[in-house]
Amino acid sequence: MSVYFHLRAVPPSALRNSATWFQRLFEDDWDTVRERIGRHREEVLDKLYGEFELLYCGIPPNHAPEVPRTHVVLGGRPVFPADSAVPPFLLLTAAQVTEVAAYLKAADFDDLWRHARTKLLRPYRASDEETELRGLFAATHRDLTAFYAQTAQYGDAVVKWLMT
Repeated sequence: MSVYFHLRAVPPSALRNSATWFQRLFEDDWDTVRERIGRHREEVLDKLYGEFELLYCGIPPNHAPEVPRTHVVLGGRPVFPADSAVPPFLLLTAAQVTEVAAYLKAADFDDLWRHARTKLLRPYRASDEETELRGLFAATHRDLTAFYAQTAQYGDAVVKWLMT
């Protein structure tokens, strides 16, 4: 089973407080999603999304106080679908998006990596994988920074959802 964590920019005026509406928001085909990713209107993290939370927070998901660094990946107000087997949506307001964008713009990736390196490398046996893994995290950090910067510039909110 494939797991993807989607982050989608949405104008605040278009938001609806409905899990059904949020679910429809993520029903696009992959070509449409890729096009939005290219315009920094959507980001998709694979099953490593929890490790990106670790990169920014330094501690396991949902154990950090509410600050911009904790909103990058798994932060936001939960909106629960009627089906309890489906993960909740997470909503960041436009103001929170602006704070996250400022945090990411000021964040030094080398410092983030240095503080989380040991925990991030733990599941991997070979030290020669570090260069490749660090490159993956650096590229995703750049993508998330561009996504949040563009979203903040437009004054948009972010809706997140773990899709399986």
